[in-house]
Amino acid sequence: QVSLEESGGGLVQPGGSLRLSCSASERTSGRYVMAWFRQAPGKEREFVAALRRNGGHTTYADSVKGRFTISRGSADTVYLQMNSLNVEDTAVYYCAAGTPITGAVNNPDLYYYWGQGTQVTVSS
Repeated sequence: QVSLEESGGGLVQPGGSLRLSCSASERTSGRYVMAWFRQAPGKEREFVAALRRNGGHTTYADSVKGRFTISRGSADTVYLQMNSLNVEDTAVYYCAAGTPITGAVNNPDLYYYWGQGTQVTVSS
């Protein structure tokens, strides 16, 4: 059982930046695909970004491509750097760990472990 904990959320103005962190209770590097999803009020959970097990390949949703960057900080920590934030990015952001095959990293049903989420609010 892997426990995940997100941090770094908060209130930011449009155009601002935030960095989210996901800390795991054990090493995830080389073991799991790590991903970020988000869920806005009244909407379904949606894929944001994923990092392959070896850390060498990333996948992004079209809505965040060029603005967000997923990266690994250590064997048990993953980051999501979010730049040029807009109000549509407002959501609860979740960290997830799983073993989806390439091409299916955006499917939340294929992830085993989830954090509790951290709120990101973009507002002036």
